[in-house]
Amino acid sequence: MDVKPSPLDDPAIADFAWARYKRLMRFMAWFTLAVVAVCWVVLYRESGFVSIHFYIATGLGIGFAMLLMSALMGLVFLSNGTGHDDAVIDPLSDEDD
Repeated sequence: MDVKPSPLDDPAIADFAWARYKRLMRFMAWFTLAVVAVCWVVLYRESGFVSIHFYIATGLGIGFAMLLMSALMGLVFLSNGTGHDDAVIDPLSDEDD
């Protein structure tokens, strides 16, 4: 079985891909902060001041979920966009369907 080299082994391609990933994550961090702020305003208008812990937990929950989803999707885009997915060997590709 022949091992294919990954395009991410090239430092220039890897630097470009990680720079793009970091730019995506910076954008998503700012977008997440904006969404959390809007959610806090909506919650305050709907229910008033309940407890500071309620707002902290809501902000952390929304922020963590959004940043985790954007980090994982960013890694999928990085892997697919650089051709790293094509370098993976599929042991079942030789079998007939």
